[in-house]
Amino acid sequence: MRSWRIVLISALALVSAGCSSDEKPAAAPKPTPSKAVTLKEPCAVLAGDAVGKAIERQSVTGAPGPDQNTAANGGKAKTCVYSAEGKQVGALAVTRYDGNKVKPDAMIASIKEKKPGARDVSGLAEGALYYVEEAKTATLVAAKVVGGVPILVSYSGPAKMTVEQMTPLVKQAIDAEQ
Repeated sequence: MRSWRIVLISALALVSAGCSSDEKPAAAPKPTPSKAVTLKEPCAVLAGDAVGKAIERQSVTGAPGPDQNTAANGGKAKTCVYSAEGKQVGALAVTRYDGNKVKPDAMIASIKEKKPGARDVSGLAEGALYYVEEAKTATLVAAKVVGGVPILVSYSGPAKMTVEQMTPLVKQAIDAEQ
């Protein structure tokens, strides 16, 4: 069985690539204390209990996963990996794009282009997609701008997870980023 860490790193690579463009991103602005956007830790904004409720499992816990930074597009991702009974059951990634003025609809369009069968999810952030890869992994990704910084939140779980199960998880995580 594939490790969720491998799936998560692959998803982060896609997200990083999905937000790049042929144009060079603008130079990163120097943050001022009043306008600085700091992402919350994913495990703090989406507790294991919420994941457990969505997948109907008890004793789900979250632990910080690998951070991934992509200099090419300013992507800085923090992750949380969820487990139950010693098995990984999903992962949440929250990525911010400092200095990259990519719009949420462009982020979503770029990912949709790379993921055949991806479908739009309405009413979530400024744009969202759901897709299943290789009949192994389902992902729901949503984008919005917070304090002028593009943010992408994605939850990946087993292929049997539906968009209805994932939506409250991603909504909770993306709504926490204000």
